[in-house]
Amino acid sequence: MSDAVNHPSHYTQGDIECIDALKAALGSEGFKQYCRGACLKYLWRTEHKNGLEDLQKCAWYLDRLIAENKAENSVEYTQLDLGILSR
Repeated sequence: MSDAVNHPSHYTQGDIECIDALKAALGSEGFKQYCRGACLKYLWRTEHKNGLEDLQKCAWYLDRLIAENKAENSVEYTQLDLGILSR
């Protein structure tokens, strides 16, 4: 059974999911912009296409965006604590 929100089978080729390829191709900032755009898309069409599923997809992209920001901030503060990075 395919999970249409978290791991849609049509977005996986071999061992690589499309989302991972997008992140690699777009870089960190581009990928975060992509996630923001995906949230907007799914919110925009919610009432006209897939309703709850679109809201769940929006939430998935928002969770991913939050995780990306947390990961970056964690690295920045770790480097700051070590005196490697100055603000």
